[in-house]
Amino acid sequence: MATRSRSAAGLAILGATLALTLTAGGLLYQAATGPKATAATRSPKERAYAVEVATLTAETLTPVITAYGRLEAAHTLELRSAVAGTLVDLPESFRNGGQVAAGDLLYRIDPAKLQSAYELAETDVAEAEANLNEMRATLELSRLEARAAEEQRDLRTQAYARQLDLRERGVATAAELETASLARAAAEQTLINRQQVVAGDEAQLAQADILLNRARIALKEAERALSDTEMRAPFAGVLSDVTALPGGLVSANEQLGVLVDPSQIEVAFRLTGNQYARLLNDAGTLRKAEITTVIQRGRQETEIPAKLDRAAIALDDGQVGRLVYARLTDPDPRLVQPGDFVSLRIPEKPLSNVALIPASAVTTDGRMLLIGENNRLEEITITPLRHQGDELIVSDVPFGQQYVTARALQLGPGIVVTPVAPALATETAPSATPAAAAPAPAADTIALDDTRRAAIVAFIEASEKMKPEKKEQFLEELSRPDVPRATVEKFEAMIAEGQ
Repeated sequence: MATRSRSAAGLAILGATLALTLTAGGLLYQAATGPKATAATRSPKERAYAVEVATLTAETLTPVITAYGRLEAAHTLELRSAVAGTLVDLPESFRNGGQVAAGDLLYRIDPAKLQSAYELAETDVAEAEANLNEMRATLELSRLEARAAEEQRDLRTQAYARQLDLRERGVATAAELETASLARAAAEQTLINRQQVVAGDEAQLAQADILLNRARIALKEAERALSDTEMRAPFAGVLSDVTALPGGLVSANEQLGVLVDPSQIEVAFRLTGNQYARLLNDAGTLRKAEITTVIQRGRQETEIPAKLDRAAIALDDGQVGRLVYARLTDPDPRLVQPGDFVSLRIPEKPLSNVALIPASAVTTDGRMLLIGENNRLEEITITPLRHQGDELIVSDVPFGQQYVTARALQLGPGIVVTPVAPALATETAPSATPAAAAPAPAADTIALDDTRRAAIVAFIEASEKMKPEKKEQFLEELSRPDVPRATVEKFEAMIAEGQ
C-alpha cells in the first residue's frame, strides 16, 4: 500500500514538470518567431492637456481707478457768539440733527445791556449834532464881525489919506494927522483880532464835525453789537456739534454749533503719484472728469455721480500720495452724510490698441502662454499696463493669437495641449485646471491704520528694484480698506530688515 502511494506521487511530480517544460518552450518559440517590437510600440503616446483659450483682440479700453474715501461737508458754518451774554431764546430745532431753513432764528442773547448802549450812542450823536450846529452859528457871527472890522479899517484908512492930503496943503495940523494914523492902526488891529476869532471858530467847527462822526461810528458799532445778539441761518442746513443750552452764559467767540449744508457734499480720497498723474490734462492740471461714487448700505449699493474738483497742495505729516476732492452731483441727504465711507470708480484717458485678459493668464513675473504651431505652448513675457480687478490691460502682445486663460503647474513651453473654448470645456481629456473648482476661500485680510499704510506705501514708492507693474499692483492693494495679510507682513518684514 505504501509502495502504491509513493508511485502516484512520483507520477504527479513528473506530470507537473512536463507541463512547465512545455509552457516554457512555447513561450520561447513565440518570442523567437513573433513580430518585432518597434519604437512606436515601445514609447507611450504624448499626453495632451485640455486648456481654456481665448484670442488676443486689439481694442480701445478706458481703465478705471478704484479708490476709497470719506464724505465731507463742502459748505459748513461755525456758529459762534459775537457778543457775550445769556441765551434767552433757543428754538427747539437748535440741537444735533435739527433742520433749519434759510432765515430761521437760531439763537438770541439777552440784548438789555446792548440796547442801553445803543440808546446812549444815539444820545451822543444828538449832542454832537447840537454842538456842531452851535459852532456853525458862532462861526457865522465871527465872520460877520470880521467883515465889519474890515469895513472899519477901510474907513480909517480913507480918513488918514484925507488928513495926509490936507496936511500937505497946510490946512490940517500935525495932531489931526497923528490922530487919523492912530485910528487906522487901531482898526487894523481890530480886524486881525476878528480874523483870529474866525480861525478859532473854524477849527472848533471842524473838531465838532469829527466828534459827530465819531459818535455816529459808535452808534453803528452799538447797532451792530445789538444785531449780533441774534443769529439767523444764512442757508438751509442741518445742525451738528451743538453745545448751547437755554439760559446758558456764553462768552464772545464761543462756538455754539455747526451748520452743515446737506446739498453740498464732497468726497476726499487719496491717490498714488502715478494714479494722480493719469488724471491730469495736457496743461498739467486735474481734469474735471465725471466719476462714480458707490455707497454701500448693507447688501445694497447706491451709485451717485460726482465730478473731480481739486487736489490738496500740501501733504499731511506721515501721508503719501495726493489728496483729491470730488464734488457729488445732487446728493440725496437721505442716503449720504458727512463721515460715510465710500468707494470711487475714476475713469482714465482711453488706451488704444490694447487687450483685456484675465489676471490668471499671467504669472507674477509677467509670463503668459500662447498656442503655437501644432498646439504646442509658447511662452512670452509681457508688462501689464493696468490692473483692473481680476483682469489686466496689456499692449505688447501678438494680437490675433490664442492664449491660455489660466496657468497651471503642469503647463509650460513645448507642452502639447488641446485648445478648448471656455463654454465647451469638458472632462473628456486631462485638463490643466480642475473641471469644477471649489469656491476660493476668503482672502486673509487686515485693516490698516493710516500710519502703517503710509509707511508701507512710502517704502514701495521709494524702492528702485521693484518693477513698475508690481509697484502699481501692491499700491492698488494698499488703497483698499482691507489689505491682504501676506502683503502687509511681507513689506513690514522688509522694512524691519532695512531692505
